[in-house]
Amino acid sequence: MNEPPGSGTMVKSDKQVAAVPVTRSVSRTRDWRKGMSDHVAYGLLVYTGLQIIFTIKALGEGTSSILPYLSLVVLVAGIIPVCRWFERRWADLDDAEAADPALAAPFRRDAAILWALAIGLPITLTLVFKAVLSFF
Repeated sequence: MNEPPGSGTMVKSDKQVAAVPVTRSVSRTRDWRKGMSDHVAYGLLVYTGLQIIFTIKALGEGTSSILPYLSLVVLVAGIIPVCRWFERRWADLDDAEAADPALAAPFRRDAAILWALAIGLPITLTLVFKAVLSFF
């Protein structure tokens, strides 16, 4: 009785298949510590990228002031400590808390605030600095 594969019966193979032991845990719990660390890393990359884009644009418009450099100093002096605060807040969790599903809402809130800062701050800083320069 030769039936095609997928018809409900098992088809035997002449080849042996080597058993590969699975070393990863089947459990897929979220580690809030690693998650926030990832958000911080990507947020800093996005912030830096936007900051550089806006700085290059300001330099291209002929702004010969200290504006672009001042905005880059704000990057170092302002955003990095804030990001470290977010990361440290979540890094201090013990193993049980790091996998606690009850922390999903605070995690999403902190991640949303972090991303709002990473995207909104370069735009806001550029607009504020341009407004200040328009008065001088």
